[in-house]
Amino acid sequence: MRYSTQVKPISYLKANAAEVLLQLAEQRQPMVITQNGEAKAVLQDVASYEETQETLALLKMLALGNQDIEAGKTRPLADVAKRLRRK
Repeated sequence: MRYSTQVKPISYLKANAAEVLLQLAEQRQPMVITQNGEAKAVLQDVASYEETQETLALLKMLALGNQDIEAGKTRPLADVAKRLRRK
């Protein structure tokens, strides 16, 4: 996805806030907001933000799992299954 197609100055956001929010929800693409010609913020709809946060959480769990494997913090499946059955 190329963010350069969704770049708007902050003055556009101020003048067209409702339209911008509708566009974000419909297109589900982030918008880069500029101030004095420099990128200052990225806006996105709530659903896309939540999906991004869920994806990041899953990636973090995978990374932590890989760290445990590399550190040798693993147990055989049979041992884990036995322990779970006892509970």
